[in-house]
Amino acid sequence: MCAEYPCGKYKDADLSDSFITHKNQFPDSAKAKQTGIKAYMKELNEKIRVLERLLDNYDDGRQKGFFCLTVNLLDLPDVKLAMKQIAREAKADTPLKVKAAIAVRLLEKIAAERGVSLKLRGKEKS
Repeated sequence: MCAEYPCGKYKDADLSDSFITHKNQFPDSAKAKQTGIKAYMKELNEKIRVLERLLDNYDDGRQKGFFCLTVNLLDLPDVKLAMKQIAREAKADTPLKVKAAIAVRLLEKIAAERGVSLKLRGKEKS
C-alpha cells in the first residue's frame, strides 16, 4: 500500500489507454474525494443507465466501444443533453442502423463542442 495517492506505480497512468480510457482516472478520483463517494456513485449509476439505453436502443452491433468511451469521457449533463437530442431525431420506427448513425453523430458533435477527443490514446513510442 502506498502512503499517498497517486503513488509512483501510477505515474503517467493517465497518459495512454488500454481497451478502456484512463484519461479521467485521476480527475474522477479527485471528484469522488471532493463530492463524496455517494454522490460520485450516484453520477456513475446515472451514466450506467444512459449507457444501457444507448446499447439497448442505438447499437447496431458496431458502437459498443464508442458508446462506452463517450459516456466515460463526457460529463453527465452533456450525455443527458445528447440523449434528448437523439430521442428527438431517432423515432421508434427509425431503422436501427440509422438510429445508430444519429446517436454517433450527435455524441461526436457534443464532444467536439466540448473539446473532448473520442479516440483511445496509444502509448507514445520511445
